[in-house]
Amino acid sequence: MRLLPNLRFFTITRRIGLALFSLGMLCFVPGLVAQIPLISGGAGFLTNTNAGSTSYQLVAMPVLAAPIGEHLLVEARGTLLESFTPKGNGQEGYNTSHFLAWSYVQADYLATSHVTVVGGDFLIPFGTYNERLIPIWISNLQDAPLIFPIGTGTTTGLGGEVRGNAYSTGDVSVSYAAYVSAGSTNRQFSAFRSAGGQGSVYFPKARLEIGASYGRIREGNHSNAVGMDVWWEPAKIPLKVRSEYAHQPHSQGYWIETDYRLSQFHGPESLIGRLEPVFRLQQTFRNAPDFTDGLPSANTQRIDFGLDYHLPHEVRINTSYARQFSSTGNFNIWETGVVYRFLFPTWKGK
Repeated sequence: MRLLPNLRFFTITRRIGLALFSLGMLCFVPGLVAQIPLISGGAGFLTNTNAGSTSYQLVAMPVLAAPIGEHLLVEARGTLLESFTPKGNGQEGYNTSHFLAWSYVQADYLATSHVTVVGGDFLIPFGTYNERLIPIWISNLQDAPLIFPIGTGTTTGLGGEVRGNAYSTGDVSVSYAAYVSAGSTNRQFSAFRSAGGQGSVYFPKARLEIGASYGRIREGNHSNAVGMDVWWEPAKIPLKVRSEYAHQPHSQGYWIETDYRLSQFHGPESLIGRLEPVFRLQQTFRNAPDFTDGLPSANTQRIDFGLDYHLPHEVRINTSYARQFSSTGNFNIWETGVVYRFLFPTWKGK
């Protein structure tokens, strides 16, 4: 069977591309242009074999950054997804489905060197994965951590946010973010009525970051979520260590991920220097039954082993194997993907 994108996928791609272009056209307003808007993002072909069943995905995530004047920036990211999944029940062939949505659409007002005011549909600043690691050209593994739903809810908030750097020296940097979100059931801009914030301390010399997050859902049962994260990237070796812990009323868990680019062996452009082994360990713990919090229904452990290969021209091959353990069943997960990272101006500069 040939897995080619159908007409619907190209139609969806055109629609979101036109929407991003329309936002970029804001920069043509006379007297407001400060810089040339940029379109970046990534596209990829992904496969997932979960418990013996293989699915395929075509995905594109375009990003627009359009500066307007000296203090205003319009940002947007879209997600286009076409999935091919086995029909099941002994039937041959695949079902196809598509997904199109804005990941976020926001305006950033740079009020001072320490304060940025954000309005629109923004990413919830809880933990580190939602804001930093979701894009396919950044994440080393296809699947988000099991605790990802804690604190992030629908992943975006609809309202306002204040963030920035509170204090900075050569030895330490303190950053903050606080938000308030209204509730929305709109298909494109869904959000919970919520509030929360995040703070982090970064030590440049040690290349160590320690952060804490808090979120409160202000509808339904009014639940609270708390989290902590630690990142470390030593200066002398190409190693990254990332970790998070999160807790909510009925569940909690953690994940630890590390990757090591073998660039110290004959340089980053050598055959072996392009390799990047990845390892992630994670666990979730079920404190009480809850079928709405997005976490596994029973205590779960999962180990991921990945091997990424960085090709020239911003192309990367990702491969991984995972084993998941739970009282509800143990199974293997095999994943592969080819991802392309792109970046270009919306028009030629002077």
